[in-house]
Amino acid sequence: MPKFSVILAAAGKSSRFRDPNYKKPFALLNRKAVWLYSAELFLKRNDVKQVIIVISPEDKEEFLAKYGPNLAVLGVEVALGGAERSDSIENALGKVNSDSTHVVIHDAARPCLNADLIEVVFNASKANPAVIPAIPVTSTLKLSKDGSAVDRTVDRTHLYEAQTPQVFERELLISIFADRGDLKPTDESQLAEELGHPIAIVKGSVFNIKITSKQDLAFARACLDSQPKPKLDSPIHPFADDNLFR
Repeated sequence: MPKFSVILAAAGKSSRFRDPNYKKPFALLNRKAVWLYSAELFLKRNDVKQVIIVISPEDKEEFLAKYGPNLAVLGVEVALGGAERSDSIENALGKVNSDSTHVVIHDAARPCLNADLIEVVFNASKANPAVIPAIPVTSTLKLSKDGSAVDRTVDRTHLYEAQTPQVFERELLISIFADRGDLKPTDESQLAEELGHPIAIVKGSVFNIKITSKQDLAFARACLDSQPKPKLDSPIHPFADDNLFR
């Protein structure tokens, strides 16, 4: 029976989000912090044995002050990030339970993840050492070296947009981080790919957006409203209204 440890990546600078009060994983979406949406989904699964959120060291004091009750009730652990994304994930990987068979890495800024997509990715991980969700690129792509003029149109055939959650066998993920050297991947599947490991793809979701700018919050609200509402026997925790901490 697989046992999954989940790492929520939330240690980025959020430089494009431009909010004086929040970084994007901690922004409010329908009166709840963005990172809580995916954390709660993972914690509803019996095969998820651990959830770790990795944050920037500079956010530690404020994060613990705001979300200490959530962390305690949900049992979410905290790891501190590093200079690059790969450094942050490696730090969190050091906290993963030794009896976990798989490690899941999910962008905390993707709050519109749904239980069906988690199920698909987790099931695929039983037969594949590394699995990612992805969607075909449908827009026309232009290459511009200076951002002011088109150099050429890029063929979108066979191009996919990678998403998270990405799932890896724990020993595989440990080994690729041990071998990464100076590589600075933008996601963990790129690191595995660079080191020659096969990556399986499952169908992602157009709703599984990553919040980058404040405008994305409005789109995320629409995505959440379009999804079936989960049936809860009781609230997963008593601190859902994070607007109290603003």
